Amino acid sequence: RRRRGSVRGTPGVAFAAAGVASATDEDGCCGARPAMAIGACIARNPRDPRAHGRLSRGSAERALRPSCDLSRRKKVELSMPWRDFFRDAVVVVTGASSGIGRATAIAFGASGARVVLVARRRTELEEVAREIRANGGAALVLPADVTNPRAVRDVLEQTLRHHGRVDVVINNAGVLIPSTVVELERSDLMRMLDVNLFGALWVLQESVCAMRAQADGGVIVNVASLAGRRGVSPLGGYCASKFALVGLTEALRMELHGTRVHVGLVLPGVVETPMAHGSEAELETLWPEALNMPVAWVVWAIFAAARFRLVEIAVPPGAATLEKIAALAPGVADSMVYWGTQATGWLAGLLRR
Repeated sequence: RRRRGSVRGTPGVAFAAAGVASATDEDGCCGARPAMAIGACIARNPRDPRAHGRLSRGSAERALRPSCDLSRRKKVELSMPWRDFFRDAVVVVTGASSGIGRATAIAFGASGARVVLVARRRTELEEVAREIRANGGAALVLPADVTNPRAVRDVLEQTLRHHGRVDVVINNAGVLIPSTVVELERSDLMRMLDVNLFGALWVLQESVCAMRAQADGGVIVNVASLAGRRGVSPLGGYCASKFALVGLTEALRMELHGTRVHVGLVLPGVVETPMAHGSEAELETLWPEALNMPVAWVVWAIFAAARFRLVEIAVPPGAATLEKIAALAPGVADSMVYWGTQATGWLAGLLRR
C-alpha cells in the first residue's frame, strides 16, 4: 500500500531530487542525470525489488557514480515522481546552515519534504529556509547547538509538536581543526569530539527514542568521513572523532537490528564546502583544492542511504577500498597513503603555477 508521509511507502521512485542542490548552481555542472537514470528504470518496473528499498549496496554505488557534462549548466527540472517520494516526510537536518547540510536541506525541500533546519546560526538558517520556501518547500528553523543535550531534546520535541512525527534525521553537524598529532591542542581535540562525536550521540539518542514510538520507525543518516576509516595527517584529531562516530554507528545498528529504525553511514572524501576552504592551507599538501568533490555527490549519497536504507556508502563509491587493504596489510596501506600524499603534493604544486 502506498503511504504518504513515509520515506518507505512509495514504490517506483528513488532519490534523484538531490540533483536540485547542484543543478540550480551556475558552477554545479553535475546534475541529477545518474540518479534520474536509475529512477526511470525503477519507475518502469514497479515490481523491481529496488523500488521497495531492497537495492543492493553495489547497485546503489554504481548508480551514484556521477556523470558530468560540462556543456549542460542549465537548471535541471525534476519529474514529479522524484518529488513525490519524500513528499510530506519530516526531515531534520543538523549543520544545515552551510556546506553539505545546507545543500541537503534544500534538496529535501525541493522534493516536497517538510525540512527542519538545525544549526547555531539563526541568520544563515533563515536564508536557507527562504530558499526552500521560494522553491515551494516547507522549512522550520530551530537554532540549536548540538553539543547541548537539552537543546537537542528541545529540537526533537518541537519537531514532534509541530509535525507530529520525524521520518528522517540527517546527522551532519561537524567541525574540522587540522593539526599534526604531535602539535594537537587538547582544546582543539575536545572541540571536535564535542561536535563530531558527542553532538552526534545526542542527536542519535533523541532521534531513536522518537522513531521507536512510531509504527513505521524512521531513518537516521550519520555523515561521517573517509577519515573515519583511515587516519591521515594533518587530520589526526578529526580522524579520531570520525572513527569514534563510525564505531558508535555500527554498535547502534546492532542494537536496532529487527526494529523499524535504520541508521546508515555516509563517508565523504574532501568536499567543496566552507569547512574545506577554512582549512585550505593545512590540507594543501594532502589534497589539492582543485580535486574537491561537488557537494551534490554527497547529497546523492545521503538520499540513497535514506531511500534504500543502505548500511554504508562511500563518496565517491569504492573510495573506502583502502580501509579493506589496511585490514589485510596495514604496512601496504601506510605506504600507499604516504606515496599518495607525495603525489597530491606534487600535483598541488603544478596546479598553483
